[in-house]
Amino acid sequence: MKTPRNLPAEVAQAAGLPVPVPPPAAPARLLVKVCGMRDAAALAGVAALEPDFLGFIFAPRSPRFVGDALAPEVVRGLPASIWKTGVFVNETTDNILAAAHRFGLSAAQLHGQEPPAQCEELSEAGLLVIKAFSVGTAVDFAALLPYVPHCDYFLFDTKGAAPGGNRAVFDWNLLSSYHLPVPYFLAGGLGLAHAAELAALQQSGRLPGLAGVDLNSAFETAPGVKDAGRVRQMLAALRPA
Repeated sequence: MKTPRNLPAEVAQAAGLPVPVPPPAAPARLLVKVCGMRDAAALAGVAALEPDFLGFIFAPRSPRFVGDALAPEVVRGLPASIWKTGVFVNETTDNILAAAHRFGLSAAQLHGQEPPAQCEELSEAGLLVIKAFSVGTAVDFAALLPYVPHCDYFLFDTKGAAPGGNRAVFDWNLLSSYHLPVPYFLAGGLGLAHAAELAALQQSGRLPGLAGVDLNSAFETAPGVKDAGRVRQMLAALRPA
């Protein structure tokens, strides 16, 4: 029997389960995920900057939908050091795994109302799992508990008309009482103006569990076309020498 992710070692031992692999620890610097890539030239420019994650949206209603804009071999050919992340909204497990196989994805981000059982299925299939949650005026941490055993990261994004890419920032202080063992990404309208504050947040520990940031619309010249120059500036601010 597989031990659920993030289960304390002493609990696993008491239940007769194998001791789990520890969850990803908070890095010395913030992880950076650049999401919504769909232009091959822009993708090459951003990939050369070596972000930790690159995100590809497989939700047809999104203006950043990959569709036929990127050949699978282009995504497959990205450096192995970058987590190639497929972003899905209420998609079936079979379709997610088919896309992962076709594009060589190493991670799946679920940005809809996917249940914990689907996170478990994708984890069992070998994908790193990121579950996104929309944040309005409050965060119900209790509602996240069923996802804890099956997710490598959570992602908190601003609630809006679309599942993501709403170009708005939520109140980060809502996460100041976060106490779950799953590290998380901060998303929602993040831009260069937030760089110094984000770097300081990670160092201060004011937002427990903060592991990375998700960059999208503020770094675009058009939907899905990222400006490598802006991304470079953000990485320089978040990755001090």
